[in-house]
Amino acid sequence: MKIAKTKTELFNYLHSKTESNVKIGLVPTMGALHDGHLSLVNRSKIECDFTVVSIFVNPTQFNNLNDLLKYPKPIEHDIKMLEEAGCDLLFNPEVDEIYSPEEVWNYEVGALDGLLEGEFRPGHFQGVTQIVFKLFDLIKPHFAFFGQKDYQQFLVIKKMNKDLNLGIELTACPIIREVDGLAMSSRNIRLNAEERKTALIIYQSLLFLKTNFEKHSLPQLLEKSREFYHHELLSLEYLRICNSKTLNQVKEKESEVSIALIACFVGQTRLIDNMILS
Repeated sequence: MKIAKTKTELFNYLHSKTESNVKIGLVPTMGALHDGHLSLVNRSKIECDFTVVSIFVNPTQFNNLNDLLKYPKPIEHDIKMLEEAGCDLLFNPEVDEIYSPEEVWNYEVGALDGLLEGEFRPGHFQGVTQIVFKLFDLIKPHFAFFGQKDYQQFLVIKKMNKDLNLGIELTACPIIREVDGLAMSSRNIRLNAEERKTALIIYQSLLFLKTNFEKHSLPQLLEKSREFYHHELLSLEYLRICNSKTLNQVKEKESEVSIALIACFVGQTRLIDNMILS
């Protein structure tokens, strides 16, 4: 596996690939890799000739400085995982390699910017689109792979891809879970033993919603599912049933696919999860 720390190194590694019409797949990450990330690498290796993984903890998408400072950066462990997974190229730049002091980014995210993650993390999707556009522009992938766990983020990037006519084929890959159901996340390592056990309530509430979606009315479903969160270690930010295309909250059951989305603090650690219901 090659490792590029600068844009020049990245260009030099990719130049021969772009010249020979090799299909390039990109897996953008912030590191602290787990099997969920590796599932994206594996998908890219199946569909593409050359797989690039980026590891960059992007400061512009954090609206909480403490969250940014606490974000894990086990780069040696990540490199070992990527080598074992057969990644072809790792792009691991420093912040000043990506951003200049006069940086400006004014992409209009639209309605998704005020819902769910956009509501509770203002400015988050400006930062997400800013870094993903930069990665797309630098690497020029034919395909890019994302995890369904960040479902709203995928919809935002999909919209940007269309709005800016980038022409990249985007794929949302299934959530990879621990044996007990907890969605794999780089943040899970922050949980102590009691918090880790309590975090399973998130998955249990999603299973309840999916299992009972046809049995109860939407108000009943939401009321009963929120009862799962009456726990001293949990602080629920949102639990909503939404249209899977728009993320507008569903008022009544409809023919289009519905998805349940959750954001919840477990102790001091914020986790998100989701599940398709219909």
